[in-house]
Amino acid sequence: MDENYIYGERTGLQLVRMAIELTCPAGVLPSEDAVNCLYGPLPVNEGEALAKAIIETVERLTRDSC
Repeated sequence: MDENYIYGERTGLQLVRMAIELTCPAGVLPSEDAVNCLYGPLPVNEGEALAKAIIETVERLTRDSC
């Protein structure tokens, strides 16, 4: 796989991570090291953790608004 592609992929994931860390509740997104241990080191694994953090945030907001 092209290294530039992977670099761009990781850069995009880092931007999403930063947005989640700034806006979502604490604790919904594990650290990068924890993601590597829990899910794996690939970009798709980081994407899975980010998606779960977004889902958890939406669920918390939905529960709190009822």
